[in-house]
Amino acid sequence: MAGIVKKEASTAMVVLAFATVYIVWGSTYFFIQRAIQHLPPLFLGAIRFIAAGALLMIWCIIRKENLWDWKQIKPAIISGLLLLFIGNGALIVAEKTLPSSFAAILISSAPIWFVLLDRPKLKENLSNRSTVMGLVIGFTGVILLFGQSLPALFSSGHSAEIVAMIILIIGSISWAGGSLYSKYFAKGSTTVNTTWQMMAAGIAFIPFSLLAKETKGFNWHSVPVESWLSVLYLVTMGSLAGYSAYVWLLKVRPATQVSTYAYVNPVVAVMLGVFFAGEHLTSMQVTGLVVILTSVLLINLAKYRKEKEEKRKIQEQQNTSTEFAAKLLKGKATL
Repeated sequence: MAGIVKKEASTAMVVLAFATVYIVWGSTYFFIQRAIQHLPPLFLGAIRFIAAGALLMIWCIIRKENLWDWKQIKPAIISGLLLLFIGNGALIVAEKTLPSSFAAILISSAPIWFVLLDRPKLKENLSNRSTVMGLVIGFTGVILLFGQSLPALFSSGHSAEIVAMIILIIGSISWAGGSLYSKYFAKGSTTVNTTWQMMAAGIAFIPFSLLAKETKGFNWHSVPVESWLSVLYLVTMGSLAGYSAYVWLLKVRPATQVSTYAYVNPVVAVMLGVFFAGEHLTSMQVTGLVVILTSVLLINLAKYRKEKEEKRKIQEQQNTSTEFAAKLLKGKATL
């Protein structure tokens, strides 16, 4: 496959990118739900991604990056449609019906799809006990985190909730597929890739918003400042900072490791509720938090051990080559 190139990145940059994806995206569930209280969901997707894409495009022009290479644009458009239009669009539409906490549970199935769809790494991932245990434990932890809210949802018996759940699961599969496509096929600058992904998704939202007649009877003046501030946060922090960090991480880290954001985001969402909305943690939720963090540790530990072993083998090969060269110079070895 094209684009499977091992990229080196500083530890500090990787940590900063993970922190951005973990913390910022954990807050976007809340801001999406606040925004769609007064803005049509598909219309919100168009505004968010076109605005973010346009800002990134201006940045690319300032940096004199090549924005018009079709070999780079084509995979960016495909991954953008899978990730942002279908994946994130499913979340926006589903949160119109489902509580954000339950949406977080279904989104947390994404790491499982990452493993199953990552064909080049499928055998490696499934044979790694720590990775598999981490994925299972992480999903269990998310269910513990929000388990107390599940009975009320299922007892309602509304078909709209069931449809929203199906949409969100499809969105999770599409997100994982788009992430892997971006990882293996994306070319060139991460900033240019992210720009075209956002522009493609934002433009794709427009005809569907029109078909759904979302703007019919829509009054711009009725949208409170709070909703526009939520949109601003989603554009700047959620898309420009968070999504750019995510696309970059896909290039430099294993996909299963990057997918741990889906476990950590619900933790952040709950903690924000505790600190800023006066919510309280139950003993089950505390257990869920511990279980989730344990799963993330297991997955990252597995990748750390694998990389350490690879570095050890490379060092041994280099040492062997050095020793042979030294003997050859001394005339103690023959070709």
